[in-house]
Amino acid sequence: MNTNADLAAALDGIGPRLQRIRTGRGLTLAEVAELAGTSASTVSRLESGLRRPSLELLFPLARAYGMTLDDLVGAPEFGDPRVQLRPRRRNGRIVIPLSRNPGGVQAWKVVMPVEHGPGPLRTHDGSEWIYVLSGQIRLVVGKRDLVLGQGEVADFDTRTPHWFGATGDAPAEILSLFDRNGARVHIPEANDAGEGATARP
Repeated sequence: MNTNADLAAALDGIGPRLQRIRTGRGLTLAEVAELAGTSASTVSRLESGLRRPSLELLFPLARAYGMTLDDLVGAPEFGDPRVQLRPRRRNGRIVIPLSRNPGGVQAWKVVMPVEHGPGPLRTHDGSEWIYVLSGQIRLVVGKRDLVLGQGEVADFDTRTPHWFGATGDAPAEILSLFDRNGARVHIPEANDAGEGATARP
């Protein structure tokens, strides 16, 4: 393995990678610059390769995108082929990223404690597919209020107000596929139109 060549290739690819991440999330240069506390021209020059990437510039971008620095720049891994899972805790839930595809479909494992009653319903661009690994979850999408058990699947347009969380007597674990671009894993049938969610065993 030529380590220097791999590092050089990674550095050369940072600009296009930053652009793919930004456009894949539907963000403008100005929006990313505001999140990262820098200027739109700096972000643009990084993406076009006219500005040399530095830790001082990349760390704020990694925070803005909610990514590790390694994932942001696509740093090569040497020796160990295993994916390094880095669990995160969000709102009492343990979230484990299972993919490294910033511009496309994101895969997550989520461990959720039991919650009493739905929280605020959220809306955002994209679509989500969830598979219940264990326990039960309550899923509210639009006017639908569903309980899904182990082995059940649901997918929905995240532009519809929604919330999900563990219900019953024990925590729940799910697999989640989220696509910010809105490509549906499941194409709803005619009688699903307007309901916002489809659930099936």
